[in-house]
Amino acid sequence: MNRGGRAFQFSLLTLLGVLLCSSAARAPLNARQADKSAPAVIRVSATLVQVPVSVTDAAGEPVRGLTAEDFRLEEEGRPQDVTMLGEPGQTPLELALLFDVSGSVRDRFQFQQEVAARFLREVLKPADSVSVFSVGLVPRRVQSRTPERALAVERLLGIEPTREATAFFDAVTEAAIYLRQTAAAGSRRVQVVISDGEDNQSERYRLDDALRELQRADCIFYAINPSGPSIRLNKISTRGHAAMESLANPTGGAAFLPDRLEDMESVFRRITAELQAQYLLGYYAPAGASAGQFRRLTLRVPKRPELRLRTRQGYYALAP
Repeated sequence: MNRGGRAFQFSLLTLLGVLLCSSAARAPLNARQADKSAPAVIRVSATLVQVPVSVTDAAGEPVRGLTAEDFRLEEEGRPQDVTMLGEPGQTPLELALLFDVSGSVRDRFQFQQEVAARFLREVLKPADSVSVFSVGLVPRRVQSRTPERALAVERLLGIEPTREATAFFDAVTEAAIYLRQTAAAGSRRVQVVISDGEDNQSERYRLDDALRELQRADCIFYAINPSGPSIRLNKISTRGHAAMESLANPTGGAAFLPDRLEDMESVFRRITAELQAQYLLGYYAPAGASAGQFRRLTLRVPKRPELRLRTRQGYYALAP
């Protein structure tokens, strides 16, 4: 190729390079212009807060037939629009059963097992799930979450008593964390504990930790104390039962102290009746709560002031 041809080729390549660079330089501007012309996207997130409530009359019998309009619910003093989430007692149940194996509850251990086993057979429905824990020197998950009622009963009846100390708060806290991590969305979470509540071993958690994790798991706490009225003669036993009441009341549950061991069966029947007639209310949390902030709830039935309501006293706000 002669000198003139090479010069022409060089000039052509140079021109192409300039054009390509100019086009690349304009591309980001065009993209920015396109972004400005596109409509803005507004993202909205809302948290559905579930509020299970047990309603009983003066005799302690469950009350049925109420509607969402009968309830008045407030969060931090502000009324909320409430809806009914399913028929009473029909929302799937996620149950954690905790059974004390320590030395302080050895008397008639087998009787307690058999009563608890009958409770599982009666309360669990095909859509429900259960996990079983033992309360002793360290918490042990005897049966992981399962919908198999017969398997849970088998594992419960296989628990052996010990003379161990009691890590009560560790067991309650770890069971609550397990429920929060494994329970199906939209389910009712319930913890039922057979224990005297006398903690003399917990190394990781205390009473405040247990309550916080129960509330974070949206879990109702029931306790049945097999010690009987004799606990009033013992300050340690009295303190243990008071701790269980401190966990039950804020979560909408109850701590029972039967007069006789034989009365445990009627207590289990009462819990079963409450759960099978339990209302599940729901509302969308108002915006503005910081993640991890505790939001207080109040619930009433204005037209039926004689009714007794047991429900959670609040919840921990989630991150949007």
